[in-house]
Amino acid sequence: MKHKPIYVEIPINTEMDKIWEATQTPDMHQQWDLRFSSITYLPKIDNEPQKFTYKTKIGFGVQIEGWGESVGSHHAKDGSKTSSLHFGTDQTISIIREGRGYWKYIPNQNEPITFLTQYNYDPSFGKFGSIVDNLIFRPMIGWGTALSFDVLKRWLEKDEKPHSQYIRFFSNSLITFLFFFVWVYHGLVPKLLAMHPEELSMITSVLPLSISDSTFIVSIVGILEVLFGIFWLIYPNKYRLYQLQIILFPLLTLGAVLADQNYLTHPFNPLTFNISLLALSVVGLLNSKDMPTAKTCKRKR
Repeated sequence: MKHKPIYVEIPINTEMDKIWEATQTPDMHQQWDLRFSSITYLPKIDNEPQKFTYKTKIGFGVQIEGWGESVGSHHAKDGSKTSSLHFGTDQTISIIREGRGYWKYIPNQNEPITFLTQYNYDPSFGKFGSIVDNLIFRPMIGWGTALSFDVLKRWLEKDEKPHSQYIRFFSNSLITFLFFFVWVYHGLVPKLLAMHPEELSMITSVLPLSISDSTFIVSIVGILEVLFGIFWLIYPNKYRLYQLQIILFPLLTLGAVLADQNYLTHPFNPLTFNISLLALSVVGLLNSKDMPTAKTCKRKR
């Protein structure tokens, strides 16, 4: 099965020496590259490639350990640089068996440096591994490479440490998934599947409607909540969604209290629940500006 190489390219407004140091020094490289937890250079032997080992934590105390060697660095007459790598692992749980790739640094007069990579590898586990690699792992590691390149760009251009960038990125991703779950669950379970009596009573206590009409309205509201939850996963501008929720949650709280003040005495009532989500929306709003993203990178040659 043919395996398409991974290609990632990004412009970085910095000096050649700085980007070279950030990508060729193990202690700096492992800070911004999401693909590696640690990189260790082995003692250099004259006239032989620079060898190194790497580790990648995949969760639950499991990590992939591999080897690599810098095949060579080439400095062209136009000032561009190229660093070639050969890498692999002997661990049976790794989907990557062995691969090769390169980094290239292209200076542009009075313009940002073009930093790019292209690499390919042979997957493990035969045909099954190739299918899983093409459908899941290869797109995922390509996305991780692109996100890492953007983190590097922000580090060199804005001096924001990679660690703080990843904290913002993954905390925002966690909040995004939480709001997806909350909206989909509250639209699907109590409104569409169970049609909880309290959902109907909140409508009938405010509007003089029949049970059938109230059921229809609750169903529509449930569908809208499910769609809004899905919107959290697909809409890229989370800043706008946070703004909308900061308006929605006080209105929803006020509507629930006006419908029945007894809700204020319930455990996990609309007041405490919506205020918690409101506070989380404010945190997300403040955290979502200028977020690292893989979308700033060019993914095709």
